[in-house]
Amino acid sequence: MTIREISTPVGSYAPDFELPGIDGQVHHLSRYLEKFRAVGVISMSNHCPYVELYVDRLKNIQAEFGSLGFTLIGMNGSDLTTEPSETFAQMQAFAKAKNLNFPYLWDSTQEVTRSFGTSTTPMAFLINAEGVVCYKGQIDDRPQNPEFVEQHYLKQAIAYLLKGQEILLTETEPNGTSVGIGN
Repeated sequence: MTIREISTPVGSYAPDFELPGIDGQVHHLSRYLEKFRAVGVISMSNHCPYVELYVDRLKNIQAEFGSLGFTLIGMNGSDLTTEPSETFAQMQAFAKAKNLNFPYLWDSTQEVTRSFGTSTTPMAFLINAEGVVCYKGQIDDRPQNPEFVEQHYLKQAIAYLLKGQEILLTETEPNGTSVGIGN
């Protein structure tokens, strides 16, 4: 079975999860959905050059929409057998070095990563308060050139969702580093 065969399609319920965060707490998607109008789950890793390119943009998205009932959640579902640098301690060091302003969770079994159908890092999933995936794919259209971004896919989807408007573009092909899923 390939990862695409088990992905969570737009319009379906996001897989609920209970994952440890770098803050020492266990994070539950259902609890976030009780507190926030929208949740953005971003597949991340400590070594991905695309995540490196997007860290500041992700922090800006959190800062821009955080007071409006939105939160980002970073989720690392890397396979430690192929990516030994993706340890919990390395996640903590990464978050501290990057001064992340959103939770960073560890999916050590890769079960949640598989359930979402994550294919790359980073990959965005926007979830409404009912737990339905409303957008998935790229953060924007210019990973290497933030000053030349023409399409802010995730930001536009968040803005539409928070305004109660229909999201016009609900899915884009993710662009990043392929996620290795262990057996």
